[in-house]
Amino acid sequence: QVQVVQSGGGLVQPGGSLRLSCTASGDIFAIYMMAWYRQAPGKQRELVASITSSHSTNYADSVKGRFTISRDDAKNTVWLQMNSLQPEAAAVYYCNMDVKDTEDGNFVDYWGQGTQDTVSS
Repeated sequence: QVQVVQSGGGLVQPGGSLRLSCTASGDIFAIYMMAWYRQAPGKQRELVASITSSHSTNYADSVKGRFTISRDDAKNTVWLQMNSLQPEAAAVYYCNMDVKDTEDGNFVDYWGQGTQDTVSS
């Protein structure tokens, strides 16, 4: 069993910053991809940023230069630092991890519970 728990986020004024964190616990042998997705009201869930086990990163065009994804494999944790936030960034943010529970096992997708981030004056 693997649990993925998010923290951080909340309400921020335009131009402000938020930091999200997400930690996996339980039966974990390795985590390949860690990623952040978001879903705004009436829209599909979209990838915001991802980071592989070799720390290769990928960002949505809309957040490049303002958001930074990072990870600590010793802590099974991924962070998303969000700067210069604008109202269009308001959404529910979800953490996603590809977890292998044994050396011979397959990678399985796990999702965090989601956190609501609001950008408003």
